[in-house]
Amino acid sequence: MKKNMGSADRVIRVILAAIIVTLYYTGIISGTTALISLGLAAIFVLTGLVSFCPLYLPFGLSTLRKNLNDNS
Repeated sequence: MKKNMGSADRVIRVILAAIIVTLYYTGIISGTTALISLGLAAIFVLTGLVSFCPLYLPFGLSTLRKNLNDNS
């Protein structure tokens, strides 16, 4: 699994997950919407922690910056 997420992408995902969880615990979202949103939040946290997004692969996307000093 090759990393394809930069630090800004990772931080944004974790912040969005925190917002979703906050909305759930304050009762702003509930029911099916809450369950789907919490599942999405869990995926955001997981992909943010491992720096890999499987949805980026088919499109060849990467938000990871290339190291200019890397000669490989």
